[in-house]
Amino acid sequence: MLEVDQESFTTLDLGDLPDLSEYIQDDYIPVIDTDVLFGDAWLNNGEESNSFSDVVVPTELAHADSHQQRQRNKLTSKTNRRRKRKQAATIPRSTRSQQCTDENTPSKPKKRRPADKPQRKEAQDEPAVTQSTDTGSEPSAAETAGITSTPQRILHLQHPIQFIIPDRPGYVQTLRFSPPVIGLPLLFPLLVPAASPPCKRQVQPPSPVDGAVAPVQMSSSPPGSLSDSASKAMPPLCNSPLSPSNEMPPCKESPLPQSPTVLDIPQVVQDYIQEVKAHRSQTCQVMEESLNLTSHYVDMQVSQREILRSGKSSNKCLDKELIIMGDTDRQKSLIGQSQIFEGSNGDKSKRYILLLGNAGMGKTTLIKKLCLDWSRDCIPQFDFVFLLDGKALTLTKPTYSLQTLLLNLSSFAPSCMDPEAVYAQILAAPKRVLIIFDGFDELREYESLLQTQEKDLITSLQKDSKAQTYTVRQLYSAILQRVLLPGCTLLLATRPRGTASQLLRRADSFLEICGFTPTDVETYLSQYFTDPALRASALDCLKNCSYLHLLCWNPALCRLVCFVLEQSKSLEVLPRTLTGLCHQVIRLKMEKDSRGTHSQAEDPTQRSLQSEEEIQTQISNNNQTKSCHKITQPKSRAQFRTCSRPQRARRAKERETEENEVDGEGMKSVEGEVDRTEERELLSQLSALAWEGVKANSSNLPTGRTLSAKLKAFSLRTRLFLSHPLGMKLDVSSGEGEEGERQDKEKVRGGEKGDRKGNRSRKDIENFDADEDHIVSWANPFLQSYLAGVHLSLSRTVSDRAFLQTLPFQSGPKGRRRPQREELELTQRFTVGLLFHNRTELLRLHSNTETSLRDMVVNKQALVTKHLEGLSHSDLSPAQVLEACHYVYEASFTHGNGSRGSGSTRLVTHLAANLSDVLTFHGVPLNPPDVFTVQNVLERGGNEGRSFSLDLEDSGIQVSGLRPLVGLNSINTYRACIADVITLWEQLEQNGEEGLLRGAVSKLNIHPLKATQVCHVEHLVKLVNIHMHKRLSDSCRQLQSDSILAEGVPAVKELYKLEFELGPEKGPLALPKLWDILPGLQNLQHLDLENCKIGDRGAEKLADALASLCSLEILNLSQNCIGDHGVKRLVATLRDLPKLHCISLYSNVISDEGAESLAAVLPHMASLTELDVMYNKLTDVGAQSLGASLRNCEKIKTLRMWNQCIPYGVFERLQQQDSRILWH
Repeated sequence: MLEVDQESFTTLDLGDLPDLSEYIQDDYIPVIDTDVLFGDAWLNNGEESNSFSDVVVPTELAHADSHQQRQRNKLTSKTNRRRKRKQAATIPRSTRSQQCTDENTPSKPKKRRPADKPQRKEAQDEPAVTQSTDTGSEPSAAETAGITSTPQRILHLQHPIQFIIPDRPGYVQTLRFSPPVIGLPLLFPLLVPAASPPCKRQVQPPSPVDGAVAPVQMSSSPPGSLSDSASKAMPPLCNSPLSPSNEMPPCKESPLPQSPTVLDIPQVVQDYIQEVKAHRSQTCQVMEESLNLTSHYVDMQVSQREILRSGKSSNKCLDKELIIMGDTDRQKSLIGQSQIFEGSNGDKSKRYILLLGNAGMGKTTLIKKLCLDWSRDCIPQFDFVFLLDGKALTLTKPTYSLQTLLLNLSSFAPSCMDPEAVYAQILAAPKRVLIIFDGFDELREYESLLQTQEKDLITSLQKDSKAQTYTVRQLYSAILQRVLLPGCTLLLATRPRGTASQLLRRADSFLEICGFTPTDVETYLSQYFTDPALRASALDCLKNCSYLHLLCWNPALCRLVCFVLEQSKSLEVLPRTLTGLCHQVIRLKMEKDSRGTHSQAEDPTQRSLQSEEEIQTQISNNNQTKSCHKITQPKSRAQFRTCSRPQRARRAKERETEENEVDGEGMKSVEGEVDRTEERELLSQLSALAWEGVKANSSNLPTGRTLSAKLKAFSLRTRLFLSHPLGMKLDVSSGEGEEGERQDKEKVRGGEKGDRKGNRSRKDIENFDADEDHIVSWANPFLQSYLAGVHLSLSRTVSDRAFLQTLPFQSGPKGRRRPQREELELTQRFTVGLLFHNRTELLRLHSNTETSLRDMVVNKQALVTKHLEGLSHSDLSPAQVLEACHYVYEASFTHGNGSRGSGSTRLVTHLAANLSDVLTFHGVPLNPPDVFTVQNVLERGGNEGRSFSLDLEDSGIQVSGLRPLVGLNSINTYRACIADVITLWEQLEQNGEEGLLRGAVSKLNIHPLKATQVCHVEHLVKLVNIHMHKRLSDSCRQLQSDSILAEGVPAVKELYKLEFELGPEKGPLALPKLWDILPGLQNLQHLDLENCKIGDRGAEKLADALASLCSLEILNLSQNCIGDHGVKRLVATLRDLPKLHCISLYSNVISDEGAESLAAVLPHMASLTELDVMYNKLTDVGAQSLGASLRNCEKIKTLRMWNQCIPYGVFERLQQQDSRILWH
């Protein structure tokens, strides 16, 4: 490109330039109106110093015959148009269709046409303007004189104007003219950039970093099109300085990921993107009632998870395949929200991401925060972010295409002005698109969408025919299976339980929300309670209630706790269980709704009488004041009687008012009784709906279910239900679409105002869900499960037989325990807790009489007690043992203090007395509330004289939860993540807790140790170093741990078995660390290094490390690619190990030379009883050598050495000679 800069000039002399009409359509060369041109906002720049002005320039006087000259000019222009019309007739139709315009078309630029939209080929009335070499098209001297005879308009410009003129294919000539003054003839076709709407905030487009103009082949429009030429004429926006109002907001996490080179985005698409960002910056703010992201959001901790990738089973459970990390490793794996879409260690970006989290952990809130960050330009790698809700699967009619699904059905998206252009940009750059799936209650919903579709349907979807429509399920499935938009990034929010074979094969990143830390809980409370006094009181009360404080680990439960602390009159009586918490939330919601109903239902006539009385009293008071000012002498009897008349009238009214209040109180008591009865009836209906949802494993109400107006209004007022809008958004060009968008905005603003006022209009809430475009769902999963428990425990429709079938720990048809879902587990927990709750409180939850309620509760209490006491606790899995601890805790502490005298403590005492001595929670995630309930049972067991060995390995228990368990007197030994144990020791040493540190060191047990991850070996290395150096840290001074660790770590001395199950990929990474610590494991008896890819070099290092293991008895080196050289080095060390009695060299690469080395040392290994060299490369020569050596080894009981290289006859003869030689 050739650039010519003209820095200073007074007149515009472009020389002999080609005609621009060939490259620019007639729409871009209208007859320029001077008022429009010189009043343009872009040229004016909004500054007086840069505004256009009329400046008189000395010119020649107008010719006397100027009128005739103008007539000749008109004739010449007509002749030119006829000549061009004739030339246009010779141009091919396809070329002319691109240049022709309608004479009735208004003089404004056309809308950009999407890349895949064909251009119109209709003949136009006005002939095309083509390039012509005729001199008649050039202005004559007389015409020029006529033009210059009028005063010129001087343009004062702030920015340079750049003319880009195509010279020939592949070569562009550029002329750039700089300010301050450019003199332009009025009739010259001036090219200026299109003025942007002043109300829109301009941001930098996703262009290359250096601001260079994108090449022609990267344009989203076809070459030679209007949008292509216009984009070349536009100056790069990224070079223009940003005003203070246009600066991008700073992001919390820096640096931002670098945006790659992208396609040129048309201006209409850029406007739509900015409109979406502006819309989401408002709509995504709302978290729930009276809370928003800006003021109440606490940064969510997200950790990167790994999976085992073991086996090829078609029925894999995601929670079983996820590797459970310790607390220390989890802190290291935390990532920022800006790193969610980035690869680790320089890997490529993640394109299929699973966001995992249990109920209430904040998945939806985090997604809203991501959308809000995108609207603030903190996630620049995506131009489009679409949020697809799982609730839309209820729309079963095939009325959607991919375009309407993304632009009309996605959440938090405004109406689109030009959907064709936006959709074309989405298809052109799918890697710049992020699609988020949320609102799916279970993994099986994703698995059903990932089932293989029919070939005809896939072919139809890939054609992307706009005439063909599909159901939402079909489109969701096509997006998840990469049939549609295969290059986009997918983020799927789900719960970790359930089968996920399809997702395990497709996902390349697994993220999990970790929940609130104690610091996060304090931060949340400080943001929730704005009053400092109330905030301090709430924190003190929460810290005094340990279990309630631990429940705040879950963000949804933390919100409920704050609601209770805010609404409770007496903060001393706080619930001690999850059942008590949800019960109090329901009770407070009902009381709040009742107060709001009574305040709005106040009698208007009573208010008018009260106001009239106040007015009369005010008038009488004013009269008294005036009379006192006028008369200063003592009042006479008549005057006293005159002044007392209003008082007597007022007293009479007061007596009448008191009588009315007495009558009103009686009426209110009757009305209050009616209201309570109605509330109990509504709660009974809600509890039945909740149980139906739990059975169906859905938080959505059935679409075909008809709800009464009272029930719907009550549920929406109390925020037990939420109403979600679904369905197509209308076109914004129609009146209905504008009205719908206006109503959406008003709902957002109205919701914010309603949150500030604390109430909403009853009539609006009742009609809020009247249409079919809304779906109703439960607002909180814990309250849904609680009400389902109310139905099971208090409903007369649930028979004893049906109730027994819903109790936990039911056996399947083959005697196996059925896996429990999260909602069902919560419901069963609430059911047990409610049966042992205060019966007076239970009367408020269901429409039962006191007598029937008492009989029902007593009967079901007996059923629950008999069922739980009849369990065989030794047959329970670790997860079921944990649930049993929750059940007995809810029964013991929901009502009362759980003392020994209360009848509900019978269950916890029975459980503690019947648990196994070795209590394991291996592989079961333990959150803070789980640890508290386990601690409760172990303490009760200690009171009964029990002692336990506790296995907490691979449970993910936090260090703060490990500490109270280790300190229990009923714990003899414990095992947990070694890194977390070391962290606990260091904390105890820093806090000076010598007694607890001594017990934590002495109770630790790591035998047997199975390393399945490289981090396990790293943790063992730290522990062995502490054992060898006899102190926690080399940098520590003489502290309390020196005396405690004077003889080392007892757990290291008692480690007798070490197994490596790292596999051939991870094994070579961990083996170098093992060689260093093996000399410190002097009491090791069993070393299993199978399938670790040791090789000959590793065998040499292993031989050096084994020299100090005098207690070694079993050595397994199977499948390790060990050859003759490695065996020769090993046998030199193994012959000196006095207790070694079993060696396995199964499936290596040992040949005859290695067999001879083994045969030479076998007679010297006095303790060896078993040798396995099967499936090596031995031939008959090596087999005969080992057979001959075996005759001199009397203690060897078995020798396995069969492989395909040994002739059958030779091996059979060896077996006949010595029966200790075996096939397998």
